[in-house]
Amino acid sequence: MIKKWVLLTALIFFTLPLSVSAGDLNLVEEARENGMVLHWDPLGRSGVLEKNGHYISFSVGNGFVLKDFTLLVKEDAPYIEDNSLMVSQSFMSGAENFLNGTVDISSYKIGAILIDPGHGGKDPGALREWTFDGKKVKIQEKDITLTTGLMLRDLLQKAYPDKRILMTRSTDVYLKLEERTEIANSVKLNENEAILYVSIHVNASLDQSVSGYESWYLTPDYRRQVLDRKVSDDEDVQSILNDMMEEEYTLESILISKFVLEGIGEQVGSLSKSRGMKANDWFVVKNSMMPSVLLEIGFLTNETEARLLGDESYLKKVALGVYNGLQAFVSHFERSRGFTGAN
Repeated sequence: MIKKWVLLTALIFFTLPLSVSAGDLNLVEEARENGMVLHWDPLGRSGVLEKNGHYISFSVGNGFVLKDFTLLVKEDAPYIEDNSLMVSQSFMSGAENFLNGTVDISSYKIGAILIDPGHGGKDPGALREWTFDGKKVKIQEKDITLTTGLMLRDLLQKAYPDKRILMTRSTDVYLKLEERTEIANSVKLNENEAILYVSIHVNASLDQSVSGYESWYLTPDYRRQVLDRKVSDDEDVQSILNDMMEEEYTLESILISKFVLEGIGEQVGSLSKSRGMKANDWFVVKNSMMPSVLLEIGFLTNETEARLLGDESYLKKVALGVYNGLQAFVSHFERSRGFTGAN
């Protein structure tokens, strides 16, 4: 089965100047006038039109659009002219007809969430020994990530008894990075189900004044193969489908990052600060074929934050924040139809 993902409402909004050229139409203006939601990624130069639970996915200049992430159609795809996103009148007419249809959204859901507590066993990750209240305390990344991961698992299991809440490790064992991503990519899903991957880590810096939590997602320009089998004999079509799905994974990872950072912020308040969303080609996010994020929940090289990270009551706040962020994403995903699957 091929898992196909869709973009979600309010993912990234990008305002383009409104100008019309030579009989074609400005997509931003037309979408607004016709009650469509336009999701636009200026970095990937791709987007999605959404209305009534239907979706039209496009990339600038490739000559194809993907309808409801199952039907690839050769079309006059949108293009950029004078910094405006433009479409032909025939494209807009076809889009209106397609998006005004109805669709059953009840069967699309997140089937599994995989929690990956970083490091473990012989690999302690970042570590530092501090003296708190006259007592020496050894703070290890592997302990913090496992404690937080178990707390998060318990919260998710209670909230979602119908979903599989999985962990790459639930004890102090060592796993190679390859083993972690193999676990993620080997999870069996039912038709119309999706999986999310959340890797938990703790930061360190030579500058002891640095503190805060942050989230990482895969760099948008990193290219990878995400289709799990050949779906077309046409290599160009195969490549286009893969690129579209890859862009959707990235954008959904951005949304997860956003929700999780907001969730943590609501729980920890002024105790720590958000360092925002960042992109990098971390092994676990570039090799997990699904929306995935890597969280750095604090710096154990900062004395104040190390004290917090060694306190289970604080880690409960962090775990609850991550849970609230994931819950917001799951709710949005399932309410917005999520994705489709094809055998």
